[in-house]
Amino acid sequence: MAVKTQTLARATDIRPFTVEIPESDLQALRQRIAATRWPDKQLVNDQSQGVPLETSQALARYWEKEYDWRKVEARLNSLPNFITEIDGLDIHFLHIRSKHEDALPLIVTHGWPGSIIEQLKIIGPLTDPTAHGGSASDAFTW
Repeated sequence: MAVKTQTLARATDIRPFTVEIPESDLQALRQRIAATRWPDKQLVNDQSQGVPLETSQALARYWEKEYDWRKVEARLNSLPNFITEIDGLDIHFLHIRSKHEDALPLIVTHGWPGSIIEQLKIIGPLTDPTAHGGSASDAFTW
């Protein structure tokens, strides 16, 4: 993934960035998915031997042919993205302020191999609870 950042004096400075995935990276990913060497079909008709082959193949087809990478890229870039260095690692984060005056600060994290994309659906209810059936006292700044 390519990242555009502003140049600042120190890597630990908080700096805005934009996600820009090169088309060549997406093409290479699609080629790798298409070139997958699949094992023989499992010997049982349940999941006792793991994920059925046809399920894995359907997921691979989806990632290769249907997943809209540009839509996700645009969704991420519609939010305030930042990056900073902590203990030698670049850490990506979103900072979304609630419109509600007394919103509590909240840090939402994910683990590997998770992604911030998994958390996008909770931004609205947490930062703007009144638009989701809650009250202003339920608001967080994310």
